[in-house]
Amino acid sequence: MNNTRSHEERDLGKRLKDALSFLPADALASICNSYDMIGDIAIIRLTKQSERFKEKIARAIMQFHGNVRTVLAQMSAIQGDFRLRKLEYVGGEDKTRTIHTESGCWFSVDVASCYFSPRLIHERMRIANQVRDEVAVNMFAGVGCFSIIAAKHSIVKKIYSIDINPIAIQFLRENVRINRVFGTVVPLLGDAKEIIGRNLNNVADRILMPLPGKAFEYLPFAFSALKKEGGLIHYYDFEYGKKAERSICKVSDRVMNWFDKIGVGAEVLCGHIVRSIGPHWFQIVLDVRVKSSSDKFNK
Repeated sequence: MNNTRSHEERDLGKRLKDALSFLPADALASICNSYDMIGDIAIIRLTKQSERFKEKIARAIMQFHGNVRTVLAQMSAIQGDFRLRKLEYVGGEDKTRTIHTESGCWFSVDVASCYFSPRLIHERMRIANQVRDEVAVNMFAGVGCFSIIAAKHSIVKKIYSIDINPIAIQFLRENVRINRVFGTVVPLLGDAKEIIGRNLNNVADRILMPLPGKAFEYLPFAFSALKKEGGLIHYYDFEYGKKAERSICKVSDRVMNWFDKIGVGAEVLCGHIVRSIGPHWFQIVLDVRVKSSSDKFNK
């Protein structure tokens, strides 16, 4: 598990509770220990106990974080093909657009209309540090965090960056301009299945699949995008398990069984917990080395 990030989140939560110590005990206890900071926007989670104090909570957060100018409340889980969550204005400036900085890169984003998670900062740099002189396909690029950070921190020939959300692609194009990665990061609007099937078969040395909810469904198309001599797939998934190690094994078994069924050699180079998403629920990543295959299956 990413213990560094977990400690940071716990520390922020404790310090926020200290800043909110004027609240009644039941409301204070109900405030989530972690919240998202995206640019100058803070996104918090409210419960029935804390909801009636939301304006005071917003003021405390803006005082606690001097750079925060807007506080929003997350009112739903992330859902739908565009991976969006319902947000409600709580305090500060009434806006949803911001500029987020990460790993020396700038990302323009509208948090109401594009998926964005600041909690993957370490994972994005982990991938960037692996990329060499190669072609990559990011099947679920969003506003471009994985792609642009890799382009800025590695030597990469090209990263085809696909997303089905037209607004996310607009921001991806803007972020390509802001970070000066023209020609290296290539934004492509559409479903990764269709785009790979039409234009990106056998082009990539490396595939990124940062959409845990649908990764297994899209695995055949990730495989199709790899060069015939094989390559690497960064596969993300959600899994339940009372022990983190067992959850990683379950995901690994599922992926390796799929490759066995199509008769292609593959091995998991490493697997780890990216983050905890709930009691006994984990986001997991596998780095899968796919071996040479000159006769890929027909989809």
